[in-house]
Amino acid sequence: MRYFGHIAKLIKDARLTHPKKYSQTELSTRLGYKNGQFISNIERGLCSVPVKSLSLLTQTLNIEPAKLKVALLADMNETLENYLADDKTVAKNAPNPESASVI
Repeated sequence: MRYFGHIAKLIKDARLTHPKKYSQTELSTRLGYKNGQFISNIERGLCSVPVKSLSLLTQTLNIEPAKLKVALLADMNETLENYLADDKTVAKNAPNPESASVI
């Protein structure tokens, strides 16, 4: 299961503590999206920020790019841990690397 908790917390905290205290709709509009549901989904950890929006997001909310990168990498790490942890069905159904042909 994908995990987006670190980016969710970072975006929500940055939005609420920003001097302009953007609403979800205002922030969404500034990023070029149609409504606040987009930011709501990010802040609830349902999805991540599209790569094409990262630069504008860091500028709009005054987030250090390195801090954003740390949150995104932490989410990816947690996602990988979720998929690799105890998913016996994936491991059982995975192709055998020894029997795979090399092109």
